[in-house]
Amino acid sequence: MKAIVTGLLMGIALLAAGQAAYSDAPLPSAEEAQRAEFRKQLRELGWIHGPRHVELFSNSALEIPAGYMFLDPADTAKLQALTHNLGGGTQYFLAPEDLHWSAYFRFSDDGYVKDDEQIDAAALLKSIRDNSEEGNKIRREKGWDELTVTGWQTPPHYDAQTKHLEWAIAGRDVKSGEDIVNFNTRLLGRGGVMSVVLLAEPTALPTSIAELKTALTGFDYVAGQRYAEYKPGDKIAKYGLAALITGGAAAIAVKTGFWKVALGALAAGWKLIVAAVVALFAGIRNFFKRKTT
Repeated sequence: MKAIVTGLLMGIALLAAGQAAYSDAPLPSAEEAQRAEFRKQLRELGWIHGPRHVELFSNSALEIPAGYMFLDPADTAKLQALTHNLGGGTQYFLAPEDLHWSAYFRFSDDGYVKDDEQIDAAALLKSIRDNSEEGNKIRREKGWDELTVTGWQTPPHYDAQTKHLEWAIAGRDVKSGEDIVNFNTRLLGRGGVMSVVLLAEPTALPTSIAELKTALTGFDYVAGQRYAEYKPGDKIAKYGLAALITGGAAAIAVKTGFWKVALGALAAGWKLIVAAVVALFAGIRNFFKRKTT
């Protein structure tokens, strides 16, 4: 599947190598050289390995666990460009060293989001479904596969103690019948919201979510930027908790055709980029080649 992610996630890795990644046949020298250059550029990125303390956006910090790796916005943008995706240089990258999932951190300085709003999961799901159907009209015009929202994979949940909002939406590619899902976390702070988007294979999503949550125990806003440190006169966001869900997941899905790419975990391309980085950091040779089924 060839596609370009507009904004949040990395995906298709060096598809120019094409089916050679899935065959035991010898590669033409040009393709082998291309792969070697790809690995070289990956190796040259500024990988930070845990355990390590890092700062994010000058307002928060993360303790990178052992066995995880991290990139700053500049190198995250390079990785996204290298994997044929658009980034913008505003995200941090976190993943286990074997890359069986990855997460992207982005901060929106929209102000203090009041958390006194009741979340009506049924009403939100209806809104998201309606928006997705409107988006299908655009997809048909562009020749993209249509997508349908099947329900909540994880209903919206707000933890008033940690100030974390999380949810996951399940969907399906109408043409192929492929199930697709994403998982979102929003970490509320005094001056805005940290967005954390998880990318994983759907079959590994429960385990990946659990591992991400464990990793996020090492996240916190710095003193003066925590949600509880709000002071009268601070900037107030023009939206509440519900809009974080509809404005995040639904708006991106409808406006950019993001569902199939980000939520489907990019079955072919994702495996290729995993293979490349695992080969780099685990020392596995000829990882790109596998048996043709």
